[in-house]
Parts: sequence; C-alpha cells; structure tokens
Amino acid sequence: MNINELGLPVSIINGLQKQKITTATKVQEAVIGIIRENKDVIVQSETGSGKTLAYLLPLYEKVLLAERGMKVLILVPTHELAMQIHKQVQLLSKNSEVEVTSTTIFGDVNIERQIDNLKKKPQIVIGTTGRILELIKKRKITAHTIQTIVVDEADKMLDKNNIEGVKAVIKCCMRDTQLLMFSASISKATIAEAEKLAKNPEVLKLTENITIPKNIEHIYFEAEKRDKIELLRKIAKSINPSKAIIFINNVQDIEEATQKLQYHKFRAECIHGSNMKADRKKVIEDFKTGKLQFLIATDIAARGLHFEGVSAVFHLSIPEEPTDYLHRAGRAGRGMEKGLSVSIVTKEEVSRIKAYQKAYQINILAKKMYQGKVVRK
Repeated sequence: MNINELGLPVSIINGLQKQKITTATKVQEAVIGIIRENKDVIVQSETGSGKTLAYLLPLYEKVLLAERGMKVLILVPTHELAMQIHKQVQLLSKNSEVEVTSTTIFGDVNIERQIDNLKKKPQIVIGTTGRILELIKKRKITAHTIQTIVVDEADKMLDKNNIEGVKAVIKCCMRDTQLLMFSASISKATIAEAEKLAKNPEVLKLTENITIPKNIEHIYFEAEKRDKIELLRKIAKSINPSKAIIFINNVQDIEEATQKLQYHKFRAECIHGSNMKADRKKVIEDFKTGKLQFLIATDIAARGLHFEGVSAVFHLSIPEEPTDYLHRAGRAGRGMEKGLSVSIVTKEEVSRIKAYQKAYQINILAKKMYQGKVVRK
C-alpha cells in the first residue's frame, strides 16, 4: 500500500517522503487505522518490519490535534531504544515542519535535567518504567493528561522482572488511556498478561509462526570455551563483514574480545552495563556512521538498538531461549539485504543450535576454519 492511502495528514506524508518512505509495511497497514480509532492493540510483527512508525504515525497525528502537554508515554526496556525512538520523533517533526516534541527519561543520569526538559511540556515522553514512575510521583509527569501508553518490546517489558513497573505506570494514568503493545515475539503467556492490562484489545499476530527472515544465512563453529575469542578473530578476518555485532554476555569476555580485535587492527569497540553513558553514546554513533566495523555487546544491542547495514552477527554467548536468537539474528540483513548469523559453540552447546533449527525451521550449517578460510565441516 502506498503511504498516501493511510489517510494521514499531508504534513506527515511529506515528512515520510523526505525519509524516502513511500510504501507502508504490513504492520503499518494493519494497525494505523485501529490506533486512530483509539482501540487497544497487542501486535506481534517481526524484527525490522517498521513497528516504531506503525505506532508513532497515528500518535503523531493525535498529538497534532490535541492541546499542548504530555499525551503519550512510550515504555521501553533500554536507554538506547528510548534514544532511538526520540530521534525518530525529532526527524519526523523536522521533516514534517510541525512541532511535536519528545523527551527521554531513564535512570543513571541527572534527574534535574530531565525535570527541566519536562517543564517544556513535551507531548511524547519515552523511557524506562523506574524513572518514569519516580517522576510521576514527583508530579513532574502529568499522568492524568496521558492519552496513550505504548509498551515497546512487550515480551521483555511484561516478563517477571519488568511487569510490576509497567502495571504501576498504567495504574497512575486514567482508566480510558489507550494501551498499545508491540514486539517481534509474543508468547501465549505474554498475551495473557497483556490482555489483563488492556481493554478488549485486538491481538494481531502478523507473523503467525515467528520466523527469521529468509535472507539470513546461519552457520556455526565448534570450539573449546577458552578458544572462542581466538576463533572469532580468525572468522572475522576471513569473512570481513562490512558491519557486524558480536554478542557476549560476560563483561570480562567483552573486554578481552575487544582488546584482541583492536590489537589485530580491527575497528572494534564495546558497550555493556559498566560503560559510562558518554562512552556508550560515542561507540553507538561511531558504529552507526561506519567508523567502527565491529560492535561487541550484551543482549542490550539486540533489543535496544537498530542499525542499518549490519551484514553479520556473531554469537559467542549462546542464548538459551530461541526467541533471543531470533532477536539477535534479526539485526543482520534488515529489509531485503543478505545477512549472516555465526554461532561459536562448545560441544555442550550444540543442542541449542538444534533447538533454534527446530523452532524456526532453519538450517544452521556446521563450518570450520581451514587455511584461513571458512569451509564446510
């Protein structure tokens, strides 16, 4: 469907065209009309399918029609995802030449600066539940004026570690506040929790069987745990991806892998929970602009960040849950570009590779290094 056919205001259409967006994705086609009707929705749509604009576009229109003040809360699991959505709002606002403002709210940064930003009455507030709740209690976020709450990465936000925070935010807002929940993968348990919070929601599973895009090739290598980083270096040299994310969940291993790649002249940097915020911001920007070839990160990068042009992902820490593999692998080959997912596993971890194959009906080929080249095992 052409973006013109969605019935959005001309200013928004013009803004999208400046971003070279002329065609609506499947999820945008399916949900924009429902959101405009003020209904609650629970949406599952695969990674890279355009979910952020699917909820932002109709909300942007609603904000334009409303009086000034805080109208939308977007709840996210990570600081990085909050910043990314904020940048999309700013870009749309600039390109549409209409004033819709947003601000980001999350912990571990100066709360006074956030309060100053809230005094400007942004229409869209994006952030993590802990700090948002704190500022609602301080009456700096006006919960009674919120018309819509978006729960992004709903499967993560409604898990046992995060759901109480989400419930608390919803409880602070008016009973008729619209609730929108989006994720690439939503289990039956997540849907059950979401339905308890929403009002007669429409449940849209746009990928009935959760799939990994067909344009991603999957391979794996076996190695002793102590040899994984050295094997990573050899594979990286052989494949030489244009831009790649390396997933490692142990901070010490992240630092070791980063240092080893840098020693061998690879343009590599890392982000993890111990990074200073300023450092993380610079690393993310350098990776986005292509100054870095490799970003080494914990799973935060799979959930919280979207990068263009990632041609490969490497898994040194092997996810136990197939859905985590889905989110990681989906970082590569966005749109119709080809991507590569490379797992480096111990003998004991091969069973997880088989679990991914079964869960998503994909073929993950066993490979090895031979004379500096990747070959069939």
